[in-house]
Amino acid sequence: MSIDELSTTRTERTIAITSTFTAEPLERALSFWLEELEIPARIVFAPYNQVFQELLDPSSLLATNRGGINIVLIRFEDWQRSAGGAHDAELSLPLLRKNAREFAHAITASAERTATPQLVFICPSSPAIVAEPERKTIFEQMADLLKEELKQTPGVYLISSSELFGSYPVTEYYDPHGDRLAHVPFTPLFFTALATMIARKIYSLTSKPYKVIVLDCDQTLWGGVCGEDGALGVQITPPWKKIQEFLLQQYDAGMLLCLCSKNNEEDVAEVFTCRPDMPLTFDHFVARRINWKPKSENIRALARELNLGSDSFIFLDDDPVECAEVQSNCPEVLTFQVARDPGQTVRLLSNLWILDHLKVTGDGQRRNLTYRQSAERERFRKSVFSFDEFLAGLNLKIEISPMATHQVVRFAELTQRTNQFNVATHPRSEGEIRRLCQSEYLECLSVNVKDRFGDYGLVGAVVFKAAESILVDTFLLSCRALGKGVEHRMLSRLGEIADERGLNEVVVHYHQTKKNGSALEFLDGVGSDFKQAVQGGFLFRFPARYAAAIKYRLERLDATPTTSAEGAAVSLMPSEFDEAREKASLLASIAAEMHDVESIQRAILQTRPTVRRGLVPFVSPRTPLENRLAQVWSELLGLERVGVQDNFFDLGGHSLLAMQVLARVRKDLSVDLSPRVFFTTELTIAGLCREIVAQQVQAESSNEVETVLQNLDALSDDQVKALLAEAEESCD
Repeated sequence: MSIDELSTTRTERTIAITSTFTAEPLERALSFWLEELEIPARIVFAPYNQVFQELLDPSSLLATNRGGINIVLIRFEDWQRSAGGAHDAELSLPLLRKNAREFAHAITASAERTATPQLVFICPSSPAIVAEPERKTIFEQMADLLKEELKQTPGVYLISSSELFGSYPVTEYYDPHGDRLAHVPFTPLFFTALATMIARKIYSLTSKPYKVIVLDCDQTLWGGVCGEDGALGVQITPPWKKIQEFLLQQYDAGMLLCLCSKNNEEDVAEVFTCRPDMPLTFDHFVARRINWKPKSENIRALARELNLGSDSFIFLDDDPVECAEVQSNCPEVLTFQVARDPGQTVRLLSNLWILDHLKVTGDGQRRNLTYRQSAERERFRKSVFSFDEFLAGLNLKIEISPMATHQVVRFAELTQRTNQFNVATHPRSEGEIRRLCQSEYLECLSVNVKDRFGDYGLVGAVVFKAAESILVDTFLLSCRALGKGVEHRMLSRLGEIADERGLNEVVVHYHQTKKNGSALEFLDGVGSDFKQAVQGGFLFRFPARYAAAIKYRLERLDATPTTSAEGAAVSLMPSEFDEAREKASLLASIAAEMHDVESIQRAILQTRPTVRRGLVPFVSPRTPLENRLAQVWSELLGLERVGVQDNFFDLGGHSLLAMQVLARVRKDLSVDLSPRVFFTTELTIAGLCREIVAQQVQAESSNEVETVLQNLDALSDDQVKALLAEAEESCD
């Protein structure tokens, strides 16, 4: 397997879905979201109820899905159903726990074989299960067991039904008729909620991560104006606390928080000092710009201070003028206007998909501490007389070693986040990193750094192939470790490895991007004599012993490291300005207009095509019953209108949709039609109406006869004879 083959990504992903129940009804809503998010993908369903086979068979749909995303949907009671429908909790407990453990092992084994991310959804139990305390407890224990088993498995993300309902509550989620007819256990509204959560997780997997949230203060973090109302006068009501609690969760997930406010700094500081009822403290903000300068200028200053690209910033402000100013002068920053009503802001933030986090790593949680330590280093740098003295006083320790299993998550995160000092941007998932390490041709090195102020953690990553030479695929370093000689030691270590193995060269292929100029500056600085142009970049062929001898030449540097330009203004093309604005607009509209399932369902229904695929002239519904059936067909078939003479299968219907029609008829009209009607009756609205009416008449007649029979004992012999004579006369 070549490095180029490992680096290849598809423009269209395959979303492969396997489930313990019939899951096809979620396709339409999921397709809607993929189109809305502009994620090129095709949705493919595995065979019915073949979850274990899909996870274990190396030739299955999930196992062969390269470059896509796998979705696994499970409902614990389906395992009981498959085992013969045991209802006794005591009898089913051993089997259920065995299934849960085997499922966890199957997922883990699948994740070890493939680099494809796997989203595992635990779907809700039926109301009958919820009503049984013992089985409900068993299922909750199974969910906890899976969560514990899978939380450390790279590339696997578990989503519980409580998380799903927390974001998209659905009151009537269970469809007993669909469950009985075709093992479709959920209502259309629930399938929409499930599809939305799947899309939300897919978006998190496929989107560029953001690192910094920049916040205004007045009417954004609290109610009122601190300069006018005073520290004790600003409002910290429960909704404002919820906003701060949400931001605190972002802080715990590794996001950096910054303040950018037009205020007097002492007024803002007084609020944090005098209001212990606030969840956030001044220390939660890694950097601040509280002055009267334009906020776009302050955001660029924050980017320089943190040594981060401003395109990794999110800006929140209640003032539309301030938002417009930042959008105009920092178009790469994702800018969102929050409402003056804190309740609306809570809803916006909780539905802002860009702030979702699939997994929180230990390194992510330590990110804020790391940037605080960077600030201490900067203060120390300013206190000494020369940069040589500064570096000597750091007591820098660099450890370069083969990547350990527990470092996979952070290693993958670096490939996804680091786009400045990176010779060839290859974003890779946890599964892909694990597969690289298992390859007999490729090797992965992790770079850990410490100094007197603290532990940087894992900040560098190298992937290489040892053939006739050391061929470098990945060579990257986090911006927070640049300018201290770490990059020099990384290249030197590769030279040492080449020399130890009797290889002649270290070959670094630099692929140029819009942002990785600092990597080229470094390579030019240490080896411009070994540089040759190739398509899309340059090839650097360092002699092994030359590379091994590379040292950090302090005399070539001034007091401010120049190896990173991350804090500089990001150079974007005009089309990219529009792209950033459109992204913010889309995410804001989703958060504001499609934050609940009913709104999402309406949006999906509005996308129905107006063109009918039927071949007969359109005939409008004429009766309330025909209108109701036409509405059901329209929703299930995804058409704006359906005529009463249109054939169900000609309109794109199939057997699964037919079962859903029957379930809706049973629910809405209390008529229990047999599936045979779709194969023995005229397959039109008019034909189905005749069948429903006939059953209703038959049921009504049966009820009358039953009533008479129940009352026979109360009648005299003469009354019974009179009734029989009347019946005989009516038959004649």
